[in-house]
Amino acid sequence: MSADDFSIRPAAQGDLPALLSLYRHLHANDPEIPADVAAGRFAEITARPGMTVLIGVSGETLTSSVTLAVIPNLTRGGAPYALIENVVTHAEYRQRGHARALIRHAFASAWEEGCYKVMLLTGSKDPATLKFYEGCGFTQDKTGFQVRRPPGI
Repeated sequence: MSADDFSIRPAAQGDLPALLSLYRHLHANDPEIPADVAAGRFAEITARPGMTVLIGVSGETLTSSVTLAVIPNLTRGGAPYALIENVVTHAEYRQRGHARALIRHAFASAWEEGCYKVMLLTGSKDPATLKFYEGCGFTQDKTGFQVRRPPGI
């Protein structure tokens, strides 16, 4: 990957249509979000302290993205922690190091904010995906749990 043709920056409002298109490569069967709702949610995300949607751009093409959430904390001497979510690379740009570069950029941002750890959860059981995250520096040494909102609530 040449540094000349790939850059990382926070997403801006003008990136929203391309970002929504990119997210189809993450969850192809998700229902489409109406443009006005998406614009409102994106504004909420970008206005919230500690929230950053990082994008990777190759030329004029948005190729990859991660969301970084830095969360204030009352343990660990008050050091915040971070969560990475929505890691996605456009299918035509995979295996080029884009997601790895974004994750490393997110780590650097978290360390600058004083975070003592960065967490990521994945629903993938694919050994290649797990190996990818380990190659980025994550260790699989905790147990994660989740609960999803029941229908009708």
